[in-house]
Amino acid sequence: MTDKAETLGTLYIVATPIGNLADISQRALDVLSKVDVIACEDTRHTKKLLSAFSISNKTLSLHDHNERQKQEYVASLLQEGKNIALVSDAGTPLISDPGFHLVRYCRELGLQVSPIPGACAAISALSVAGLPTDRFSFEGFLPSKSGARKGVLSSIAHETRTMVFYDAPRRAIDTVTDIVEVLGGERDIVIARELTKTFETIYSDNAQNMLDWLSKDPNQLKGEMVLMISGAPKKDSVITAEVESTLKLLLKELPPKKACGIAAEIYQVNKKELYDLSLSYK
Repeated sequence: MTDKAETLGTLYIVATPIGNLADISQRALDVLSKVDVIACEDTRHTKKLLSAFSISNKTLSLHDHNERQKQEYVASLLQEGKNIALVSDAGTPLISDPGFHLVRYCRELGLQVSPIPGACAAISALSVAGLPTDRFSFEGFLPSKSGARKGVLSSIAHETRTMVFYDAPRRAIDTVTDIVEVLGGERDIVIARELTKTFETIYSDNAQNMLDWLSKDPNQLKGEMVLMISGAPKKDSVITAEVESTLKLLLKELPPKKACGIAAEIYQVNKKELYDLSLSYK
């Protein structure tokens, strides 16, 4: 008797180059050439990639605006035993690219989803930035409008981890201007532009100097860009062993927010810091 799982197809999440075609893996090429269908963010863009490697395969358009409408169709193909590859225009799918709804839907149905690792602009940029990488936060795209962008920057002003953003180079001056205003001109930032391409540029400085550099060189306002911001300086914790012991006792009897509020009031310490600590106990 045939195991039903053996008759189901696999959804492969395939990373593609972010610029230099030589960065594609042999495994990615094998999968793209053998699957029944390739789901693409932009079929025209992907067909250029496939053509460069003499791959002729059926493609399906799947992007932000039609993903939810197409997920049932894609799942039905997988249930028929078809294998499907999902690609974005560049890099690793789902990392600020379409695919989240499809992957979640397929996993809820018990269908197999398998990664084919490769290039990712955020990780590639972080690896050469010279900023701390033991802990970092990927924040995706910054808002295009200044008010919303400042709101995001304000919300992460006290974040101590390195922060990684995608942004359009044409907005770089406006973005860095907002960084100077919200986070201060001394905050270290790194811009990685056109990674793996001919005009690859990786530049680091404090925010104020970065703004001056961008203003003097319009060539840096073109292409694709990863923006990284150093975390805020860590403050010495005032949470002593006594505070922590009391918090643990309170947590046994009260919800976390209430327990942290009482401990914060007793010891005059930051409630959020206590709440973050309480989450680590779970």
